[in-house]
Amino acid sequence: MIKADALFRQQALTWANSFDTVCVLDNNGAQNAFDLHDIDLAIAVGKQDDTTGDGQQDWQKFKDFNDKHFQSAPMFGYLSYDLKNQLEALGSKHPDGIDFAPMYFFVPQHVLLFDSHGQLMVLSEDANGIISAIKSIRVEPSEAGPKLSLTQRVDKQTYIDTVKKIQEHIVAGDVYELNYCVEFYAENVALNPLSVYLQLSEISPTPFASFFKLNQHYVMCASPERFIKKAADKLYSQPIKGTARRAANAAEDEQIKADLLACEKERAENLMIVDLVRNDLARSSETGSVMVNELFGIYSFKQVHQMISTVSSTLNPSVHPIDAIAHAFPMGSMTGAPKVRAMQLIEDFEITKRGLYSGAIGYLAPNGDFDFNVVIRTIQYNQKTGYLNFMVGSAITFDSIPEKEYDECLLKAKAMLHALNAI
Repeated sequence: MIKADALFRQQALTWANSFDTVCVLDNNGAQNAFDLHDIDLAIAVGKQDDTTGDGQQDWQKFKDFNDKHFQSAPMFGYLSYDLKNQLEALGSKHPDGIDFAPMYFFVPQHVLLFDSHGQLMVLSEDANGIISAIKSIRVEPSEAGPKLSLTQRVDKQTYIDTVKKIQEHIVAGDVYELNYCVEFYAENVALNPLSVYLQLSEISPTPFASFFKLNQHYVMCASPERFIKKAADKLYSQPIKGTARRAANAAEDEQIKADLLACEKERAENLMIVDLVRNDLARSSETGSVMVNELFGIYSFKQVHQMISTVSSTLNPSVHPIDAIAHAFPMGSMTGAPKVRAMQLIEDFEITKRGLYSGAIGYLAPNGDFDFNVVIRTIQYNQKTGYLNFMVGSAITFDSIPEKEYDECLLKAKAMLHALNAI
């Protein structure tokens, strides 16, 4: 191991960006609910082997790829939201300007692992050469990118009208919570994705941030949410429901936190999804092992306060670990409940294909452990076409006030708009 300071980390990211395939997982030193981080920063580059989804039998391909490399190599990759269509009788008809493959996993050529003490471990046949190459990189001062103008796919009045229609379904008993999301987008964009990611991480340092590059497709993610983690025989999921702004004044900020914790609407939203997650984990777990480790935890990030709960269970040894991921996918915090009906209505009311948004990015270790985030607070970019977007949303319930839900979406968009020099 060697000591790796902030400059070395930035040099390492610059070096990594020279590869066609890159996965960066970074906790930014941010507070994480239940403190379950194994690594502070992982940089995986290049590929020795990979598997790409095509919309047919992708979960089986994922399982086969995992079995092929189990106990031999780490794997990094992503699961897009529309893999739901291979788990349930669902479909997606909306336009997709980003055009990621439904799933992608790779065994990297080189992996750099940084722990919370700044120690570095290099997994590569040429570790010394890589360290020398990284140290030789000159890091230029970051500059603001070109001023971008993003368009909201859904205007405020349409958003409000749609929320009211969703609430009609809630009154009718079709669902009791639905996560409704809208798109911000721009066309013919030319930018430096790594610079945008670094800017986003500075503006909004979160515990499940990720930078993913697959040829000319990029993800710049500042996610505060864990989807699912396996550690030995334990499964963990940490859904977020409940968001409040930060305040510069300390006393006001503490009051906002207290108000978030006390808010019956936010607690009800969170509890609904906790119940859904308990059911999802139960499908893969030993009977009676599912438990709620923390309910309504309030965690503060640079941009927002979040209400986060932690659910855990013991994996049934007869269940394949990849099936445990599939049984919980997509995460309930991004669908609503009941999950299948919520996803049907999402398709009815949203007008953009989510792509990786509401999906997951993460890794699988050689020992069978894994950890995946929820892809939210995320910019997606197709460098070839110049199309860029991000999506934001909130949980709609019977008690939702449409105007306040709209304001919550704008609050979640703020860091990404700043990173893109769009406000």
